[in-house]
Amino acid sequence: MLVFAADRTFPPDLSRYRALSLEVQARDGTVVDVLTSPDGYYRLPAGPSDVSPHYVNMLVAAEDKRFWWNPGVDPLAMARAVWQLVAHGHVVSGGSTLTMQVARLLTPHRHDLAGKLLDMARAVQLTAHFSKTRILSMYLTLAPYGGNIEGVRAASEIYLQEEPDELTDAQAALLVALPRSPERLRPDRHLAAALAAARRVLLRAGKNPDFPASDMPDLERHKLPALAPHLAQRLRGEGFAGVVRTTLDARVQREIAELATQEKNFSDPRETMAALVVDNQSRKILAYLGGGDYFGPGGMVDMVRARRSPGSALKPFIYGMAMDDSLIVPDTMLQDSAADFGGYAPKNFDGGFEGMVTAAQALQESRNLPALALLRAVGARRFVAALRNAGAKLALPGDGQASLAVALGGVGISMQDLAMLYAGLADGGEVAPIAVLPNRGGRGVPVMTAGAAAELGEILRGSPLPDGVAAGDRKIAFKTGTSYGFRDAWAAGFSPDYTVVVWVGRVDGTPCPGIFGRAVAAPLMFRIFGFLPADAHAPPAVPEMQAAGLKVFGATRPDFSAGPKILFPPDGAILQVTDGAPVSLEAAGGAPPYRWVVNGKMLPAAPVGENFDWQPDGPGFAHIVVIDKNEATASEDVQMR
Repeated sequence: MLVFAADRTFPPDLSRYRALSLEVQARDGTVVDVLTSPDGYYRLPAGPSDVSPHYVNMLVAAEDKRFWWNPGVDPLAMARAVWQLVAHGHVVSGGSTLTMQVARLLTPHRHDLAGKLLDMARAVQLTAHFSKTRILSMYLTLAPYGGNIEGVRAASEIYLQEEPDELTDAQAALLVALPRSPERLRPDRHLAAALAAARRVLLRAGKNPDFPASDMPDLERHKLPALAPHLAQRLRGEGFAGVVRTTLDARVQREIAELATQEKNFSDPRETMAALVVDNQSRKILAYLGGGDYFGPGGMVDMVRARRSPGSALKPFIYGMAMDDSLIVPDTMLQDSAADFGGYAPKNFDGGFEGMVTAAQALQESRNLPALALLRAVGARRFVAALRNAGAKLALPGDGQASLAVALGGVGISMQDLAMLYAGLADGGEVAPIAVLPNRGGRGVPVMTAGAAAELGEILRGSPLPDGVAAGDRKIAFKTGTSYGFRDAWAAGFSPDYTVVVWVGRVDGTPCPGIFGRAVAAPLMFRIFGFLPADAHAPPAVPEMQAAGLKVFGATRPDFSAGPKILFPPDGAILQVTDGAPVSLEAAGGAPPYRWVVNGKMLPAAPVGENFDWQPDGPGFAHIVVIDKNEATASEDVQMR
């Protein structure tokens, strides 16, 4: 009864066994990054199935021959150790079992008589609670190997650069020997002593102690992979430990990490790059680079998650919504000339104006004035609401109200959300969360029709290539962006199968004079596409699109004073929608009959002289357009709750 009470009062403390390093694996199991445990050790989980049978057999033979059946202590071994101590006057062999060693590794303490008695009691307790396989797993995870290296997997990968399931006899013997005196036998400091200890283990196991030098060519302390440090820290912050299998492609991740290192040698040391690669069909992240030099100034900031100004990178979504509103088609003429939008009078990047340009040309050349005119027609509030509804976490400056400045980068967005939006643009206009873990994801939300998305892809594939970039077999639709003051340089592009987003700048947000998206970020984006396999899919077919009689769209919102007016609902209204209750759309003026377009969808014709009862799909925002028989229009934005 007393033993039972003691067991319940003082259960085994497994906190060290559970305090693991974080090992980030690619989708094929390749290790791409490893962080130390919370207490500072490289401690990787391991079980008997993770290591070579040579190692397990040698370990049991050398440390605890009766491990598989003893109750945690071995009376025969203890008696032998005491007799040898009395006979020789010093310790010849220890009587500790593997289970006793595990007890000491779980709760380290002094190696005195009291500590030995505690180990014996704990060993019996561990045997009562856990299987021998679990106890062996604890040893394989916690055994000391010098410095901050614990466990056979960490030791095998750091010293031997091998997974422990592929060990030779000599390598297995070395890893059996080291925990006996981990500091005195550290192979990176005391190579001769370590090799001599390995030979003794081989002799005891009945193996040939003369192994070839090729078995242990370089026993220095090697660095573990560190190809995705920002992702590893992110996962740790989310509570992950041990082995985490991700969706990363190990080869692509390595190529991009090496590219960032190369770029660091040719750029201002204060500048860095970040990049994401997404599989468009699965929306899984194939490569995640949060920055260049992780240990450099500001290098630990994850630029995949930081919200920065996208410059012009959101313009394609303005054009897509304008297409869905029947405001433009690619050959609609837009006016690129000086204009004042209520005191806001921006210029183009080059400082000049082109006059009349097609919508396709305006987007390809990233003309500012046409984009502003379209955003005013689409509605800045509605535009921001649509992107937020799709999952993009946008940060608006000042009072948080959407304005026309959104078209030119007056909003904060993360690289992850920008990549999510572009992956949706590549996949029929339906935006869904992107994820780096196999079991993460979510439902898609359309931000534009598939026809508008296909048309935008065709336009963006015709964007002028950056200097020094040659057209290849893969046709890439892309858009660049540069934030105010040359603080952020962006390039976002997609092919049928992949989306790539690149950011270049300074983590602290200070200006980088002379860098802009097309010259700096876009060439890197094209290089990353070169790392990717060939696309298995073709670009979607581009449908025929017709604007609502608008062959020319001015730089300011058209004057509809002589045309129709929407009487109900009023612009900006918030409507309480109940199940089954339609909204009556009412117009006056112009030349009836009227046609109605809601969120780019033409509604059935209404009888002359009657209002149209529109059935909303549910809560959300709606852009309503009325068109009379002379093709004169009026529009407004409302919200349903």
